[in-house]
Amino acid sequence: MEDQTQEVQETRNHAPAPEDLEVIRAQLQEEQEARATAEATLTEKDQRITELEASLSEARKSVESLRAEGAAISEARDQAVSKYLNMAKALNPAIPEDIISGETIEEIDASVDKGKAIVEAVKKAMESEAKEAKVPAGAPTRGSINLDGLSPREKIALGIQQGSQR
Repeated sequence: MEDQTQEVQETRNHAPAPEDLEVIRAQLQEEQEARATAEATLTEKDQRITELEASLSEARKSVESLRAEGAAISEARDQAVSKYLNMAKALNPAIPEDIISGETIEEIDASVDKGKAIVEAVKKAMESEAKEAKVPAGAPTRGSINLDGLSPREKIALGIQQGSQR
């Protein structure tokens, strides 16, 4: 019967019973606390996002700065290698210029060593050829021409030639 009286009271006022009101208030309180916690969490996350965006912006600026610095270093390196190549060619005139080449100092040094080896090989080959074709110093004394192996016609031609030279 009590249940019926409560129902009757609720239907008359359209208001919940006092016990129901306490439950509703407790639920409302829990929901408000949950909402406050969620808002605090969102605020913290928004702050963290802002911090991370600032860090990202700084990182992007650093990357751009490093790229520019890297490009400048690369250009300076290329200039230094070019100057080194020119100097290597000037200091090694015995090596043909087209043998000395390279994109790095190590490659240039290797080509200079290769060029020196080629020059040494050519020098040795030329020296051995020169030793083989060596002519003794001074000319042999001139003697009379041996006419024994010449035909009469060759002897006449030789006599005419010697007569015209005098």
